[in-house]
Amino acid sequence: MSRSKSASPSGRGLWRIERDLWRRGFAHIAGVDEAGRGPLAGPVVAAAAILPPRCRLPGLADSKLLSAVRRERLYDLITGRALRIGIGLAEAGTVDRLNVLTATHAAMQAAIEQLDPPPELLLVDGRGLPGARIPQRAIVGGDRMCASIAAASILAKIVRDRLMMELDERYPEYGFGKHKGYATREHLARLAELGPCPEHRLSFAPVRAAVQTRLPLSH
Repeated sequence: MSRSKSASPSGRGLWRIERDLWRRGFAHIAGVDEAGRGPLAGPVVAAAAILPPRCRLPGLADSKLLSAVRRERLYDLITGRALRIGIGLAEAGTVDRLNVLTATHAAMQAAIEQLDPPPELLLVDGRGLPGARIPQRAIVGGDRMCASIAAASILAKIVRDRLMMELDERYPEYGFGKHKGYATREHLARLAELGPCPEHRLSFAPVRAAVQTRLPLSH
């Protein structure tokens, strides 16, 4: 299928792609998105969501455009009204072992595999999912163009934020509850002072630099 061009519809326009596909006979369409590719710590989380026709999700939008309160409200609506939902994780060690893009694809595949029965079509945010066994449509900027992908983006964001709050309890000295693992000034300062914890991505340059600066000098 052809790849959609970037745009930023809202409201009813966000459902344009799904409405077209439903009219063409696709009954079960899964939106797929991820959260957490950029942070220095914590997992990448992917979500897949199949929404029913005439699903009402007032205020639905790309998770990055929503306040934390609105994301939480929409999370509850999505989990209550979606036909099926899947969540996949790629932990920090997996990111280091595979690289972040491959780990993201693995998390997406894990989320899709939880959808039983499987969808007829995937709507994937970005450049698509290599090796997918289900027909897919890659949509660059899909979280702002497509309701199913926007819903998946909210699920992934909320799940990841909650996981980072759990990590904050285990490693309070790093402030994960505030920055969610992103490379803020505070996070970088703590990383330089303390070195990485087991949830940091050692393959990311700022974490690698913190390790190197704390290595003892050889004689």
